[in-house]
Amino acid sequence: MENKKVIDLTTVGKQELEEELDRRVNIDRERIKQAIKEAREQGDLSENADYSAAREDQTANEARIFEIQNILKNARIVDIVNVEVEYVDTKKVVKYQICGSESDPFVGKISNDSPLAKGCLSHSKGQTFIITTESGKDLKVKLLSKK
Repeated sequence: MENKKVIDLTTVGKQELEEELDRRVNIDRERIKQAIKEAREQGDLSENADYSAAREDQTANEARIFEIQNILKNARIVDIVNVEVEYVDTKKVVKYQICGSESDPFVGKISNDSPLAKGCLSHSKGQTFIITTESGKDLKVKLLSKK
């Protein structure tokens, strides 16, 4: 029996992956195939930088296609939850979107598997709780809103 890891995605994240997969299969694959063909026509492949680069592109593209297919096969759709938190010690207030695997903390999207997201999801508006960061630091957080 195969042990599959469920990957949480929002509807938007799933759609973005499906679009990337379509582009990689129907556009990038053909572009790379053409580049390989043109490089082969140049002759000696052993010292042909264009051919080597095109083959590397092909390998990377096929690996990403395989990766996306596996993500989509094991995807579970989750809702986006918008939260506003206050870091009690610094009084800093921050808004986040709790989403799935397509998180990007630099733009305020955090994974539902992160300590902060787990704390927010398991508490109610107005509650204060402590999270432990990956570096081992404890942070006191107050949940100001959750939608």
